[in-house]
Formats: sequence, C-alpha cells, structure tokens
Amino acid sequence: MALMDLTVIPLGGASGGGLSRLVADLENMLAESGLEFRLHDMGTTVSGPAGELFAVASKLHEYVFSTGVARVYTVVKVDDRRDREVRLGDKVASVEARLAGSRGGQD
Repeated sequence: MALMDLTVIPLGGASGGGLSRLVADLENMLAESGLEFRLHDMGTTVSGPAGELFAVASKLHEYVFSTGVARVYTVVKVDDRRDREVRLGDKVASVEARLAGSRGGQD
C-alpha cells in the first residue's frame, strides 16, 4: 500500500481566483475511484496500490485539461512502502503520539 500527496493546479484559466469548484470535481472523481483519500489545505492525500495511485493522478490531471485550460501543473509525491501496511493517518498519529509522550501526557 502506498500514500500519494497530490496537487493539481490549472494555469492561465478563467478561474477568477477560486478553485473550489474544480477541487470539488476532483474530490468527487476520487470518491468514485474507491481509493481512500483526505483533502487538506494544500492538496489531497490518497491511499492505495501504487499503480492505482498513478492512474488516478493521470485521470485527474487530464480532467483539468477537459475544463478548457491550456496548462496544468500537477505535483505528485508518493511513499510506497512494501515492508509493512501503511494507512492514511498513520504518520500523523505516530508524530502526535511522540508529541504527547514528550509533553508527559499533557495536551
């Protein structure tokens, strides 16, 4: 199982400065993919087999072109771990557990 952090940005379109409608369309496409995902302020993290992640990244990238923009900038980061199962949220939970321990359990 792998994790992918994905940001898809249309360049030079008539977005009027707002991208929430496009992001919502992309999130709906992710929901249809069946992959686990989480939207955050700077993109979306997706969990699944690496091949499926690359395929969905390509699909989302191409979708933005279908909206009429001539240039799309897509950033993909993939952490493909094969020695153990990783799930969405594991890394954050690990850091939060260490922070809680370093504070003596005080939040």
